Amino acid sequence: MQGRKWTKEEEIIVFNLYCKIPFKSSSKNHPEVIKIANLIGRSPSSVNMKIGNFGSFDDNLRLQGIVGLSNASKLDKAVWDEFNNNWEKLAYESEILLQKYINNKVHNNNVVIPLGKEVIGTVKQRVNQKFFRDTVLASYNNCCCITGLANRELLIASHIKPWSISDENEKTNPSNGICLNALHDKAFDKGYITIDTNYVIHISKCIKDIFDGKTVDLFFNKYNNTKILLPEKFLPESSFLEYHNNFVFEKWK
Repeated sequence: MQGRKWTKEEEIIVFNLYCKIPFKSSSKNHPEVIKIANLIGRSPSSVNMKIGNFGSFDDNLRLQGIVGLSNASKLDKAVWDEFNNNWEKLAYESEILLQKYINNKVHNNNVVIPLGKEVIGTVKQRVNQKFFRDTVLASYNNCCCITGLANRELLIASHIKPWSISDENEKTNPSNGICLNALHDKAFDKGYITIDTNYVIHISKCIKDIFDGKTVDLFFNKYNNTKILLPEKFLPESSFLEYHNNFVFEKWK
């Protein structure tokens, strides 16, 4: 097994894992690292090293003083660039590849999906939505970026630029996502809350017309003009934040 060249399929599957687990928690003993290693016939150490290679390209990690490994290959960089330039395509492809390996269909290049454009489109949308959620929550270490609430069942991967008007790539791009609890997700979606390009929270003054004073103070005003808890990976892009500031929040200012 040692010395065997990595295939692009294997790298795509490991990059899928890179997206879905916090970088700091990755190790050869991590259950998901072991699971993927067994699936693709690699050692947990080699899978963990590959995650470290991908981390070396991540500017967000570097800004936090977290440095990945220095021995990344050309294929590592190619997979990194391909994902970051086309989240919609690669997110779906990586999920399908992962399922293929799980089903022991390594030698079958034709993944069977029900025929019909509408059905295929629905399947693809659901697959990509799950990828988006898993990636965004992992980036925020499964914590609400406003309150710090750490319960996956109560957390939502919120789109910064609304899903309904995002293009296919923006819908899957984890930098168009933030992790919020259900209450603040709804308030963010409605434009009662926004986050500026310095990652500072702003609460609309009209929130007092919707909730009583105690509720406003307890759940909203206490967070006004404070910074969000920043993600480990996939920092929100300024263009998405600006869109939310100008077109979603602006109407309630």
